[in-house]
Amino acid sequence: MEWAHVGLYSVIVIALGAGIVLASRLLGPRRNSAPKLEAYECGVPEISSPRQRFSVHFYLAAILFILFDIETVFLIPWAVLFRDLAVPGLIEMGVFLGVVGFGLVYIWRRGALEWE
Repeated sequence: MEWAHVGLYSVIVIALGAGIVLASRLLGPRRNSAPKLEAYECGVPEISSPRQRFSVHFYLAAILFILFDIETVFLIPWAVLFRDLAVPGLIEMGVFLGVVGFGLVYIWRRGALEWE
């Protein structure tokens, strides 16, 4: 009985979403034209193929961003609980930052941060 409200709310949300999509499909205009079917990118005409290859540096930059973003996600709760964790928490975070720092030095020496 406790989950009845959650189930009812879920049914209403799903029905509302499906109803909006269905109403748009039934009532919306469908007049396709050549300009509508062209690729649109920020109002700038396409100057090269969308299937061109990108440099691996784009992917590497994204992975490095995620790596250091995750580091921040671990640092913020540690900073909030710093006094409660005391010395063992400080040692654990020191080891964590040491591993991340080693990774940063490694990728720096390998040239991953240099953009050509």
